Amino acid sequence: MTPEDMDLLAALGRTRAGLKVEADKHYVVESRLAPLARREGYPSIEALVAALRAKREERLIWAVVEALTVNDTAFFRDRATFAFLRETALPELSRRRKDGSVRIWSAACSTGQEIYSLAIAADEARNLEPGVRFEFFASDLSERCLEKAQSGLYTQFEVQRGLPIRLLIKHFENHDETWAISPRIRQAVRWRRINLMSDLSGMGA
Repeated sequence: MTPEDMDLLAALGRTRAGLKVEADKHYVVESRLAPLARREGYPSIEALVAALRAKREERLIWAVVEALTVNDTAFFRDRATFAFLRETALPELSRRRKDGSVRIWSAACSTGQEIYSLAIAADEARNLEPGVRFEFFASDLSERCLEKAQSGLYTQFEVQRGLPIRLLIKHFENHDETWAISPRIRQAVRWRRINLMSDLSGMGA
């Protein structure tokens, strides 16, 4: 790709979604856009970028921006943090919201591992006030990520990244080469496509 191509992609990422696209990291951009170019029927990334310039089609622009986002995630990514949530933070929040609800939002949920980890942590927590409800919300810019997250289906590689075997057996069911999170946990989460660059004042407290 030319420097002008990189400048265009960096500008789109910055203005549409607040992304920082490193101008000197062509290999990162190419690795993310190559699958999109194939799906859209372009013979190369250069042809994809040329179409961006020529058409200025919103659907294609957003497909490119979504492809440029970082979607790396894992279950219980920081063990110490989730242990603190389970043992200290969630019980304390439940005491402060007696007979009410505690809302937890994963603002850039990617493919769902983080919010499902939070829902499992709440399920595993002890000393919670019995009248408190935990409400889980998850959002992301990428529709493809949200579709996968809502399905609750993960590969063996994905569940091996951070998920303790005890929790895997308790909260997932094996279906051939995939693992499905339990309907009870999956249905506890509400999903929505949100661009964090947008006006969020209408989302409520």
